[in-house]
Amino acid sequence: MKQTSRLGRAKKAASDKAHRFQNLIGMLTVGYLLAGWRLINKRAACGVDRQDARRYEANLRENVEALVSVVKEGRYRAKLVLRRYIPKHNGKWRPLGIPAIADKVLQMGVTKILEEIYEQDFLGCSYGYRPNVGALDAVRDLSAELRSGRYHFLVEADIRSYFDKIDHEKLIELLKKRIDDKPFLRLIRKWLKAGILETDGQVSHPETGTPQGGILSPMLANIYLHHALDVWFEETVKVHCRGAAYLCRYADDFVGAFEHEADAERFYRVLDARLGSFGLEVAEDKTNRLRFSRLDWKKSGTFEFLGFEFRWGRGRGGKPAIKRRTSRKKYRASLASIRAWCHEHCRRSKEKFFAALNAKLRGYYNYSGIRGNFESIDNFFYQVTRMLYRQLNRRSQRRSYNWKGFAELIKVFKLERPHICHCF
Repeated sequence: MKQTSRLGRAKKAASDKAHRFQNLIGMLTVGYLLAGWRLINKRAACGVDRQDARRYEANLRENVEALVSVVKEGRYRAKLVLRRYIPKHNGKWRPLGIPAIADKVLQMGVTKILEEIYEQDFLGCSYGYRPNVGALDAVRDLSAELRSGRYHFLVEADIRSYFDKIDHEKLIELLKKRIDDKPFLRLIRKWLKAGILETDGQVSHPETGTPQGGILSPMLANIYLHHALDVWFEETVKVHCRGAAYLCRYADDFVGAFEHEADAERFYRVLDARLGSFGLEVAEDKTNRLRFSRLDWKKSGTFEFLGFEFRWGRGRGGKPAIKRRTSRKKYRASLASIRAWCHEHCRRSKEKFFAALNAKLRGYYNYSGIRGNFESIDNFFYQVTRMLYRQLNRRSQRRSYNWKGFAELIKVFKLERPHICHCF
């Protein structure tokens, strides 16, 4: 990817918010796509063509050259998207759409071009699916805002089946505000309209939505909510508020904080209508308004955001402080995941088993190990050790370990112990 052209687009997008970019399809060169190849997850599942990254990479340049040729000649056709389902913590299933490997390569190139443009437009309240920011950044910044004491009322919200409800025509119209390149937009439309090969062999043609699992889908989803929510909150909601207002959004999960109750009530009341104008609707069971005030912290409620439970409590010196712990739903789901993994892999060699288990525990602590949450992650470690003890003793008809022997085992293999990783 040419650095000068990338920087040039970014600078132009930042300096001229009304500029519409042309000839973006011309940026999808062999060199550009080859540079994007390193960003693709090589271990991801195969699409309908059953071709994995290793086979594609064996003739990478030839494959990319052929791909660029059909795109430039207007002969490109998006392949069917392979439908797969993964279990959610609530017992339901999340639908994923897995593109073919060639479509992934092309989608990565388009994603990087859109990123160069829209990273200049996205607001600071948006954290999901963006470079150099993530969920923990959202938790940190939301915590800091709430600690300031400026806000006393919250609206927590989630959007029902967000990725499935995005209006294709509305999305294309929003993209046209920044893009004046019909072949480039036509390419995006082909992915939106691509058929989905369901698990029963039937092919469905969705009228709305963009499949979760596609490389381009998170970018398109962010652009859609940037216009539907972020800009509206900044330019309309804040203007009509009597006091301070703050929005923190990660993908389709967001929290609005308000100084005055009337402002929070108004936002809560008009939110469904605003999202409805974009074909979206709030998930009523995950949308709520509550009092959350430093001034009246004993009567304040609790809310969940990005796997953490937030509440006011007594801090050092008896002063009110924000308390955060792993949400009970996230806690139970993580334990269930570890239990299922141990049941499947407990017969591996101990070296490999404990190495993989430690990697999973480190990942859990790296996310959940925020200041004030040690009790929760310590309890998680305790539950994992008890579960591990039972699993290892079920490998044969005779019990393999007593508690003393088990304690020596986890000491030898240095089972990862809980620790705080983030002090915000």
